[in-house]
Amino acid sequence: MTTATPELLTVPEVMSRLRFSRSKVYDLIRSKRLASITEGRCRRIPESALRDYIRTRLEEAS
Repeated sequence: MTTATPELLTVPEVMSRLRFSRSKVYDLIRSKRLASITEGRCRRIPESALRDYIRTRLEEAS
C-alpha cells in the first residue's frame, strides 16, 4: 500500500524537505521564487512549485 503525498504543503513541511529555516522559506515566498497560496491565515505551497524551485536551482548551479 502506498501513501499519497499531499498536493499542498505547509511551510513546516517545506522547511523539512529543503532543510531551510522558517524565515528562509518566507523569504522565498516574498521574493516570488517559491509560489504559494493563502486562504485566510493558511499558507500552502503546491508540491509542483517546490519541484519547480528545486529544478530552477539545479539549472542555475549547472
